[in-house]
Amino acid sequence: MAARPKRPFRWHIGVFLAPAVLVYTAIMILPLAGTLQLSLFRNIDQQQVFIGLENFRTLFGDPNWSVGFWNALRNNVWFFIIHMLVQNPIGVLLAALLSSPRLRFAAFYRTAIFVPTILSFVIVGFAWKLILSPLWGVAPHLMDLVGLKSLFTPWLGKEQYALTALSLISVWQFIGIPMMLIYAALLSIPEEVIEAAECDGITGMSQFWKIKLPLILPSIGIISILTFVGNFNAFDLIYTAQGALAGPNYSTDILGTYLYRAFFGFQLQIGDPNMGAAIATMMFLIILGGVCVYLFLVQTRLRRYQF
Repeated sequence: MAARPKRPFRWHIGVFLAPAVLVYTAIMILPLAGTLQLSLFRNIDQQQVFIGLENFRTLFGDPNWSVGFWNALRNNVWFFIIHMLVQNPIGVLLAALLSSPRLRFAAFYRTAIFVPTILSFVIVGFAWKLILSPLWGVAPHLMDLVGLKSLFTPWLGKEQYALTALSLISVWQFIGIPMMLIYAALLSIPEEVIEAAECDGITGMSQFWKIKLPLILPSIGIISILTFVGNFNAFDLIYTAQGALAGPNYSTDILGTYLYRAFFGFQLQIGDPNMGAAIATMMFLIILGGVCVYLFLVQTRLRRYQF
């Protein structure tokens, strides 16, 4: 019996993958490992001493740390909920409207909606802070023109409104991403499926709800998990608009800003890199848990809708 020929070693695969693997390891894997390691140590007498999980016990057991952490986590959850309930549904709606062949100037509308996505956080935060300012902002004057000035309030200056206002600003900036992803998913639906639906008398909004929406559910799932990861890594907009203290009275404090103050310190608070690393580790575990839930529970169910 003739021996089976050996499969040649595909060395070119390693050559092409090596640069990406090295770069990813240098900027992602090594810093992550360093953060996890730093969270298990504490600076005692100018020396890093291994203390195991003591930093995490302090984070959850010491009121000086736990109160701020749970407040930031609650705010982060609310920040994510607003994106899920406002940004993604509106993104799906805009994508459905822009995918209509009857809509004129669709390319212009897509560009106009997507442009805020490429703007700097600094520009967006500073611009909206000026717009919503009760002293020199244009929002009071615009609302006065339509007879709604009585509804204006310094949203960024009140604890009960500040986080919601910043969340909606973030929605305005990034709504172009789910819109474009869903738009691409709608265009990828085979024309034969649409023609078969039309032959069965399913057209208009009924066609979208019964035919198109189930087929783009996997894309909506991807957008949802990207929203989750992005929101729990958020920092720039809050820092730009409200500063490191995430005012007023920490009402806009999220995990990113809490981590910043813990790690680097701010004003009278002295930075503690070890506690900052513990907070960063908790952020990583929260995001990892959310991604695992999606991959093992949600994505497996959405696969039935793929074509």
